[in-house]
Amino acid sequence: MEHTITAPAAHTLRTVESLPGPRPWPLAGNLPNMDLQHIHRSVEQWSKRYGPMFKITLGRTPMLVLAGHELVNAALRDRPDGFRRPSITAEVSKEIGGRPGLFLAEGATWRNQRRMVMTALAPHAVKAYFPSLVKVGLRLQQRWRQAAREDSAIDLTEDLKRFSIDVIAGLAFGTDVNTIDGGEDVIQRHMDAILPEISRRSFALFPYWRYVKLARDHRLDECVRELDKAVDELVATARARLAAEPQRRERPANLLEAMICAADEGDSGVDDVAVTGNVTTLLLAGEDTTSNTLAWMLYLLQQNPAALRKAREEVLRIAPATAAFTIEQMDALDYLDACAQEAMRLKPVAPFLPLEALRDSVIGDVQIPRGGLVWCVMRHDSVSDSHVPQADQFDPDRWLIKGDGAMDKHVSMPFGSGVRTCPGRYLALLEIKLAGAMLLNSFDIASLDTVDGKEPEELMAFTMSPVGLRMHLRDRVV
Repeated sequence: MEHTITAPAAHTLRTVESLPGPRPWPLAGNLPNMDLQHIHRSVEQWSKRYGPMFKITLGRTPMLVLAGHELVNAALRDRPDGFRRPSITAEVSKEIGGRPGLFLAEGATWRNQRRMVMTALAPHAVKAYFPSLVKVGLRLQQRWRQAAREDSAIDLTEDLKRFSIDVIAGLAFGTDVNTIDGGEDVIQRHMDAILPEISRRSFALFPYWRYVKLARDHRLDECVRELDKAVDELVATARARLAAEPQRRERPANLLEAMICAADEGDSGVDDVAVTGNVTTLLLAGEDTTSNTLAWMLYLLQQNPAALRKAREEVLRIAPATAAFTIEQMDALDYLDACAQEAMRLKPVAPFLPLEALRDSVIGDVQIPRGGLVWCVMRHDSVSDSHVPQADQFDPDRWLIKGDGAMDKHVSMPFGSGVRTCPGRYLALLEIKLAGAMLLNSFDIASLDTVDGKEPEELMAFTMSPVGLRMHLRDRVV
């Protein structure tokens, strides 16, 4: 039975194959025209030429591209029943020995895991871990203070990655890895090697690794083994703590303990394999997405002095001392929150979302067969003047307007839409506001730019990161 998501514009339905789109190469489709490190830009440029619905071809496989926000929102809201993440990604992950987490789970498995993860990441639970965030923020403040005194350049993306790693390690596992001061997070090192390989294999025309393995494939196998070992040790240690101190089940001290307690409930439908799978999912969600959004936000603030001044005034009025930060202060930073929303509109770290149809469906006037692939462009209407006034401008105030003229929150969907909206969005925004407030109440930004002064390149790996941002700070004179 065909499922209609949006009403057809006419009685005659089109097929994906009949849609306009860039001319494909024999066998390879449009892949020769797409640089994987900038693949999002290729599809965004085509959407300007071909409109909100068109076709691209990956190898021999046609793929429907949705660029209009209403079409994208309709597809995202039809999850988990109508669409899933492409099965090829789950197959590649399973093939290398990856353990299923919420990111790739589907159906009843997803529903069971979603309940566990939502419990662990609920705002009231995250607030209980807030002192750990402040501790990591103070550590980053000290590192940047030393850099300011020495007038040394800060590799912004790398420092913010360390900040996010330390936050998620403390909140999720109760461990203090202190990568900010030079410590090493073994788990994250292996994740950094695994995720790009999953992305590369998902777009490969031929699965050569099933027949012959190159040196990079052997390295991948080793990273997966070491990651599994490290995660198993974390779960075993957490279970041992809970067994030795049963009272911890009433007030879990970290997200891993909270997930184990949720999984141990009689009707959870979740076992330790799911817990370990979601440990790695938390690492993914807790590092690149947050650190890259922070880097983009600080860069855009530096490029827009009026917004930077307004953000600093708010921070100095509400949260002037990092050591005394409270969760109530962070929740009250409305303008800084709007700065994050505006940065995610202009520079979404997930600029596209691929989907696979679980049933015959219709979006707009196009039929999508079961198993058909859909590419959702997340940055199209959100940067169009027809939907956002002066869309190319960084203007956080647009997010604070109420009533007439208010920003349509569905035009920009950085955390997705529907029931599969990112469950870690509160934690991510809390991290962003804490780090941003720490910088603004402690330092003046002397410079934040690339070496050549050009806009930073958008590098697409598993998320979209800025390339080459260097920052110089000065201690604020009070």
